[in-house]
Amino acid sequence: MKRLLTLAILAVLWALPVLAMESAPVSSPRAVVTLVSETDAIQPGQPFRIGLNLRMADGWHTYWKNPGDAGAAPELTIAGGTASPIDWPTPRRVAEGPVMTYAYTGQVLLPVTVTASNGAIKAHAQWLICKEICVPEEGDFALTLPVGTPGPSPQAELFAAHDRAVPRASPWAAQIAPDGTLFVKGPELRPATVTDAWFIPDQADRILDDAAQPLSVRNGGFTLSLKPGRGFDANTGLSGVLSVRDRAGMQADVVINAAPGAAPAPAMPPLGQVLVFAFLGGLILNLMPCVFPILAMKAVALARHGGRGHAHSLSYTAGVLVMFVALAALLLAARAAGSAAGWGFQFSSPIFVAAMTWLLFAVGLNLSGVFQVGGLEGAGSGLAARHGVAGSFFTGLLAVLVATPCTAPFMGVAIAAGLAAPPAVTLLVFAVMGLGLASPYVALAAIPGLARVMPKPGRWMDIFKQALAFPMYGAAAWLLWVVSQEAGPGGVLATAAGLVLVGFAGWVLGASQAASLQPRRIGQAAAAVAMLLALAVLSGISAVPVGATTTTAEAGAEAFSAERLAALRAEGKPVFVNMTAAWCVTCLVNERVAIGTTAVREAFAANGVTYLKGDWTRQDPAITEFLRQNGRDGVPLYVFYPAHGGQPQVLPQILTESQMLGLLRAA
Repeated sequence: MKRLLTLAILAVLWALPVLAMESAPVSSPRAVVTLVSETDAIQPGQPFRIGLNLRMADGWHTYWKNPGDAGAAPELTIAGGTASPIDWPTPRRVAEGPVMTYAYTGQVLLPVTVTASNGAIKAHAQWLICKEICVPEEGDFALTLPVGTPGPSPQAELFAAHDRAVPRASPWAAQIAPDGTLFVKGPELRPATVTDAWFIPDQADRILDDAAQPLSVRNGGFTLSLKPGRGFDANTGLSGVLSVRDRAGMQADVVINAAPGAAPAPAMPPLGQVLVFAFLGGLILNLMPCVFPILAMKAVALARHGGRGHAHSLSYTAGVLVMFVALAALLLAARAAGSAAGWGFQFSSPIFVAAMTWLLFAVGLNLSGVFQVGGLEGAGSGLAARHGVAGSFFTGLLAVLVATPCTAPFMGVAIAAGLAAPPAVTLLVFAVMGLGLASPYVALAAIPGLARVMPKPGRWMDIFKQALAFPMYGAAAWLLWVVSQEAGPGGVLATAAGLVLVGFAGWVLGASQAASLQPRRIGQAAAAVAMLLALAVLSGISAVPVGATTTTAEAGAEAFSAERLAALRAEGKPVFVNMTAAWCVTCLVNERVAIGTTAVREAFAANGVTYLKGDWTRQDPAITEFLRQNGRDGVPLYVFYPAHGGQPQVLPQILTESQMLGLLRAA
């Protein structure tokens, strides 16, 4: 019996140092908290680590040093020695209703490094623990460590696990731009490796914590588009934890200190390749629906001159080039002023769209014979005199204006590269695009073999000319619908009233053209008054607030937002993004023949694909940012995000149903 008692006493005495490695717990239904030591003994004056060990019940969490939009960081005060700040492990992003917080769930160790003269350590801690409600808790803790040769304590594995969860120093250089764009550069960062990334600032109010962080990866680095907060100042840099996930699902957490500076411009194709793309894009633009009405005027002009109108072809080409260069200059000026302008930007103005509606309607009236302004190829200007050469010039101007709602293949790369280049290169790229648009007309006029196959002029031309007025009326009707999307019913009424005034001006002008001098002047004056009234009506057209129209309302489609896209990707769901606009004819055709078919919608449903649709009719800045992240300056843009964080795929600008079905089957 005495022997058993002795063994029991020895066992208790042996266990005392072990028990001393962990304090008595402070417990609640929400958490059990203790103070633990990494070593089983200390050397006076030598640093060692202790830590606050929180074991939280399911669903409860506490916070990081920057808690985010809500919460409070734990605090630990040490008595009996000097202590370092808490060595914080990487937190999780935890959405709490409409706010985003940075927190820990389950179990977390918050260690500090202590230097003490003896092993009697006391500490006071307070922490906030939250679920549906938040409860502040606190506790006093005591450790008694023997003096001796240090060795690992039974809790040492907690510290080893903590060390694996602490973010490392970043091997990558980082810059933060004034607009909040974070650029990270490293040779191993490329689309084949990086599938997701997010940034957590180490100080509050530096960014909007609940905002999405759209990722754009290219060879040698990636960008995260952060939304600046009230305390953001790019001039002082930005620090925090960057988490990067690779294709294998592994996550790397690093501490970055982003230096001030704009993110480097994305790598662009060689200039020769960009110019080839620009020419091909302009050439294919002739086949886009936007340009069909103008093809009518060019066809009549070619027939009239039997394909031998060299002066007309040069004049038309000059008009095309002047308008392309003018558009490039306007885009550069708008961007220099801070506007998010892109290809087709002028069609976001209902005033411009209404004016184009009237212009195409007037061209139709001219082709129908209501009035005459020089040669058949005149595009609505009395300057079409002098054998119609000036008319060909203005036809070229008009061809470019009505072509801008369309984006042809190859144009996206060319426009993006051109706008990212120095201004002189931008102007060159747009001029080459104009040469592509004008090249068929130039070829028909300059190559004798092509001229011989042109029909000879005759009476049929008058009938053909009148028939070609109807594409103009059709284009005017389409633009009136665009006005309805941008300016609502009031804009439609004003535009329709302007059409009546334009029609009256054309009628009274045509009725007086064959009269003597005095009646002709009266007719011209009446037409001028009608046009002045139309201009007065034009000034009253204004855009309705975003969201007041339902341009892109469509069964099975959700409205695009960067936040919704980020949430779907975080859930591992496949997503199809369609960026469109009411004035983009290519977009509308693609939606009718490829995206909106029954087979494609059924394939979306069968594969669990979420369809997000963005309306750029009035150039929503969030959509503009998304376009730029994907190397585009105009619509359409189609991006497919495979399930489970797969690499996004940018689709061609011309879609087919079979192409969409093949994409969904492959995914």
